Amino acid sequence: MADSRGLDVIVVGSGPNGMAAAVTMARAGLSVRVYERAATIGGGSRTLELTLPGYLHDVCSAVHPMAFASGFFRRFGLADRIPFALPDISYAHPLDGGRAGIAYQDLDRTADGLGADGDAWRNLMGPLSRNADKVAHFTGSSMLQPPPHLLTFARFGLRVLEQGTPAWNVRWAEDAAPAMMTGVAAHAIRPMPSLSTAAAGLMLATYAHGRGWPIPIGGSQAIIGAMEEDLLAHGGEIETNVEVTSLAELPPARAVILDVTPRALLRLAGDALPRGYARAMRQFRYGNGAAKVDFALSGPVPWTNPEVRRAGTVHVGGTRDEIASAEAELTHGRHSDRPYVLVSQPSVFDPGRAPDGHHVLWTYAHVPHHSDVDQTETITRQIERFAPGFRDLILASSSRTALQEERDNPNYVGGDIASGTASLLQLIRRPVLSPDPWRTPLKGVYLCSASTPPGPGVHGSAGWHAAASALRHEFGRDDTPDLNPV
Repeated sequence: MADSRGLDVIVVGSGPNGMAAAVTMARAGLSVRVYERAATIGGGSRTLELTLPGYLHDVCSAVHPMAFASGFFRRFGLADRIPFALPDISYAHPLDGGRAGIAYQDLDRTADGLGADGDAWRNLMGPLSRNADKVAHFTGSSMLQPPPHLLTFARFGLRVLEQGTPAWNVRWAEDAAPAMMTGVAAHAIRPMPSLSTAAAGLMLATYAHGRGWPIPIGGSQAIIGAMEEDLLAHGGEIETNVEVTSLAELPPARAVILDVTPRALLRLAGDALPRGYARAMRQFRYGNGAAKVDFALSGPVPWTNPEVRRAGTVHVGGTRDEIASAEAELTHGRHSDRPYVLVSQPSVFDPGRAPDGHHVLWTYAHVPHHSDVDQTETITRQIERFAPGFRDLILASSSRTALQEERDNPNYVGGDIASGTASLLQLIRRPVLSPDPWRTPLKGVYLCSASTPPGPGVHGSAGWHAAASALRHEFGRDDTPDLNPV
């Protein structure tokens, strides 16, 4: 890895945050090189043939609620660079007996389908979805920075206090609406109710109505491809199949931006970190995991409720109480027989993902940290509950346990795809209590993974913030470069 040329910036890791940092620095006119341990760039945003030839599966992320809302992606003009499908049903939540809660992008249509809870849903989500960009602004950075848009922030906070405490059922009269809110909150992989899961759920539901949940045509790799193209066009370099094991082995550079976890930073830095900061890195906690199963299907999933078939994302798990119970099992290290399962069938909206008439299905189940249990049968059984005949459509499947997720991507410690548990404390202290948590005590070294604010998700914002910090501290620049397509 020796190199006699001087570099301005080295980025280690080519996930969405690493690539966002690289693009930002290259657009600032700096020389940038990205190192990636895998053969292909993208981290969790890769698209590969995992089951059969011709069936394109997303390795981790498939649907991107923040693709149109993220501050970085709006600056980058992502929606103008690559094509997206935007389902008019952002997510669906099937219930027994063929019933379902349907989250249309149209808030009023959603409320009209929720019967006695329609007005309650409209009142909960209306003030937030009408201000989706403002919600994205204050949820897209460090929680220690002064919140902009105080009225929207206050409305969001009051709703978090309601849906994140034992008062979470007060406004509901039936079971579909609370199940829908639990389905989005469960993305956080935390016990419920809690303030952190409520915040995650309200944020995602806000985007569902305010911006929609887009699906990139061709797969998540298209998002990475757009950033790769921009980086190379502005003089950046990418080297794959390079595993960095120590900061000392990197070529000289004025700034090093790491798309890695605190655990990896400890390994890379060795004894160079100050004792207090190293202690904070060791105290950083990783959460429960996800076990993923991809399916090649001979036809679309036969959901009992026909509207569910039109949804970009399906939350499978039953009622609010059932999902909360399944998530609680994880805290005791137990696998649920009826886990929460996140499901997407992108080939409904992007037929090029599979041969004519066939489909790909993306699923994961929540499992205990470091689980080595294959979830193929459990997930199949859960989907069959709401889509009888699903099993008969399966041509092939590809399974990765939580431990295999970590082996594929070391940022997913123990299968934790959030790169750190999303507890309230750890959202404030991610990974340290600081208004600039991306900057480490080591001269010129920055963190930009999902272990830093704003946390998990494909948004690029952590990379953008880390790059902005490095521009200020290492290059004396308070301006941020224009990222618009040229």
